[in-house]
Amino acid sequence: MQNEDKVNLFEQTPIPRAVAKLAVPTILSSLVMVIYNLADTYFVGMCNNVIENAAVTLAAPVLLAFNAVNNLFGVGSSSMMSRALGKKDYDTVYKSSAFGFYCALLSGAVFALLCGIFQNPLLKLLGADANTMGATVGYMKWTVVFGAVPAILNVVLAYMVRAEGSALHASLGTMSGCFLNILLDPIFILPWGLDMGAEGAGFATFLSNCVACLYFFLLLFKKRGNTFVCVNPRKFTFEKRIVWGICSVGVPASIQNLLNVTGMTLLNNFTSSFGADAVAAMGITQKINMVPMNIAMGLSQGIMPLISYNYSSRNHKRMKGALTFSAKASLGFITVVAAGYFVGAAQLTQLFMDNGTIVAYGTRFLRGFCLGLPFLCMDFLAVGVFQAVGMGREALLFAIMRKIVLEIPALYILNFLFPLYGLAYAQLTAEVVLAVAAVLVLKRLFQRISRENV
Repeated sequence: MQNEDKVNLFEQTPIPRAVAKLAVPTILSSLVMVIYNLADTYFVGMCNNVIENAAVTLAAPVLLAFNAVNNLFGVGSSSMMSRALGKKDYDTVYKSSAFGFYCALLSGAVFALLCGIFQNPLLKLLGADANTMGATVGYMKWTVVFGAVPAILNVVLAYMVRAEGSALHASLGTMSGCFLNILLDPIFILPWGLDMGAEGAGFATFLSNCVACLYFFLLLFKKRGNTFVCVNPRKFTFEKRIVWGICSVGVPASIQNLLNVTGMTLLNNFTSSFGADAVAAMGITQKINMVPMNIAMGLSQGIMPLISYNYSSRNHKRMKGALTFSAKASLGFITVVAAGYFVGAAQLTQLFMDNGTIVAYGTRFLRGFCLGLPFLCMDFLAVGVFQAVGMGREALLFAIMRKIVLEIPALYILNFLFPLYGLAYAQLTAEVVLAVAAVLVLKRLFQRISRENV
């Protein structure tokens, strides 16, 4: 099967328009996801209970760990699908999507089971204490124990739908759940509703992810016979070329997220030693900082199918043009946002909790985080290219450099030199080095491509 509209998007549409068509829905989807995360923080903050807010922050690394599965089977299979589409190898496209879908389903179930069985040691590892344990258990019951499967499946399906060029449908599916979450949050969280606090935020998230999954299943049913995304169990296979093609990209992407979880857990543990106010402020500022981060990430994910397709079809001039245009647009926007965050850090923190101590903490935290944003943007673009063209080794190397070599040691050193406040500058330290490395590795990639063309 060959869909002419999708082929034209990848091969003929002017680069700015093609990037916009693929990236804008992905960015909007990422932004809506951030907004619904902020909604949890905002409405839980309205309860004016630091313990409830700290619970949402402490559970964040576990929710981030979902991305390890999302990236393994979402990024891995979507990259394989786009590269196979560029080669017109449709059998590989179908088998790649079936493998990614069923492995994601099984992984979500195993994830939920393990988190349920080992709940108490997990919570202690996350930094929960006697004060925050109960609220964190309530939040994680719905988001993790019951919610892991729908949370993982809806993201993996979005990656696959986006891989065939249907970025709008991928974003609509994700956003449908996010908007529902925002509508349900006040009903379940606040005293005038069900007054469930952090547990209510978790329940709203669970219901919203179920709705997002339903959207994708209905979409695939409606488009049956006219889509490359295949959930037919007969297409599921352990063929070496399928497994290797997906895992060579997906495993490094998954390890990158597991290292992100490790870094966030360490950050929360460092912060928790300074009290619940510091933990709540750190959680608020991290989520505020996620807005521009997710814009940069959405752009890098959005252009991946365009990069993959043109790399495989050997249209390297178009591939390079797409990357250059995306880098200029993304860097310019993120730099302006970072400047705005630095100036308005206090006001942004106060929006989520009008508490003098938390605003004081949050102002200094956010100013440290936002300085790293332009460098993070370049790093995301580079890793997106590595994943798109199958350079799993380079993607893994960047993940190891970011956390193990640079950011985690910086957390220890900066917290020792500047207790608590130094933690917010660890990311900046890592991203400056990685941004330079990203430019160098991308330059080498295009030099290699030029030699091959000659």
